[in-house]
Amino acid sequence: MRTMDRRDFTASFLGALGTLALPVHLPWQTGLRVDGSRISAHLALLSELGKNPQGGISRVAYSEADHQARELAMGWMREARLDPTVDAAGNIVGRRAGRDPSLKPLVIGSHIDSVPEGGNYDGQVGSAGAIEVARTLDAGGVTLRHPLEVMIFQNEEGGTIGSHAIAAGLTTEELDRVAQGGKTIREGIRFLDGDPDRIDSARRTKGDIAGYVELHIEQGGILDERKIRIGIVEGIVGIRHWEVTIEGFANHAGTTPMNGRKDALLVAAWCVEAVNRIVRSVPGRQVGTVGKLRVEPGAYNVIPGRVVFGVELRDLDDTKVTGLWRRIEAECRRHAEAAGTRFTASENLAIMPALTDPRFRRAISDAARKLGLSTLSLPSGAGHDAQEMSRLGPMGMIFVPSVGGISHSPKEFTRPEDIENGANVLLQVLLDLDGA
Repeated sequence: MRTMDRRDFTASFLGALGTLALPVHLPWQTGLRVDGSRISAHLALLSELGKNPQGGISRVAYSEADHQARELAMGWMREARLDPTVDAAGNIVGRRAGRDPSLKPLVIGSHIDSVPEGGNYDGQVGSAGAIEVARTLDAGGVTLRHPLEVMIFQNEEGGTIGSHAIAAGLTTEELDRVAQGGKTIREGIRFLDGDPDRIDSARRTKGDIAGYVELHIEQGGILDERKIRIGIVEGIVGIRHWEVTIEGFANHAGTTPMNGRKDALLVAAWCVEAVNRIVRSVPGRQVGTVGKLRVEPGAYNVIPGRVVFGVELRDLDDTKVTGLWRRIEAECRRHAEAAGTRFTASENLAIMPALTDPRFRRAISDAARKLGLSTLSLPSGAGHDAQEMSRLGPMGMIFVPSVGGISHSPKEFTRPEDIENGANVLLQVLLDLDGA
């Protein structure tokens, strides 16, 4: 029997690696790093599209600037050797095949539309970072076991419309809703080269993806204040809205004595105070807000006869949210009855919390530790496309600091080094999940 020498052994070992889809991370994989300067350059180019005088952007969904930014992003996808297409819902999907065609895709991405007079980082960091991760893999000669999809979702700021279309579908009523830019969702999808007549073809079902990871700025000030480099998102809070109506009696302000009034605004004021007090009375990170109020008839010399206001409650625990609302509702009813007014309320939004997958949180923690980056676990108080994608498979989110906690503002800023750190964590997480 011939003894196998070192050359024969090496050839045999490498041949075995070529035929087996082993979840190994070779040194040339784990040593990969993104090009942070290229991400910064891409963000600078995006900041010119929809630029406003305040220094931020007004690139609302379905605007010309939105369309231009998408074309730019698709060009970067091609440079990263992704194959970009626009699905029927108007989402951009950049694909690259994996080594094992039987596996479901790993998905990364975010959005590039903005709120009116928004900033240059919300959504864009995750989109540019995801494309850069794909480009880094290509430059390093790395083909994942799983197929890779980089998604840029349309109209995130208008209610996660694109990701909702993928994860749950869009109804006729939703398609006919008018978006911030003046077009209906249906018209906007056509404008973005989608096909609303085939909207169901964009929809996926649970298990269609191996997982989704999104890089995003924190949009709050916790990481920046504590000088933490990476946020490990525990979950995305649920959001519930109630519209409250107080009906009193409109009467002359000068001739109606104080003890003879049925002042709807006075009752509403007591209710607003109750929201703040009750939400703060329970330990935790829940938040409650009254950010919408309409007073009728709205004159100096008329006692308000009708007031409509909105209550929003957010937390990772939906049971806590509904429990807080029951307390708020009961107290508001008591105030209304005592003042001789009528209280009614209807819930018009209920978004369930989306918890991140423990494996994904561990992968983010491990990647940050290996890169020498400090971490903190925290919830996301804002909604994201990841919330919708969690319907399809396990989900994780990586936060990087927002300076001063400012977001949805031209003053929004995240340091280039933090963006690069976040993209490198995303890269290592992707390699880790692919190997697992």
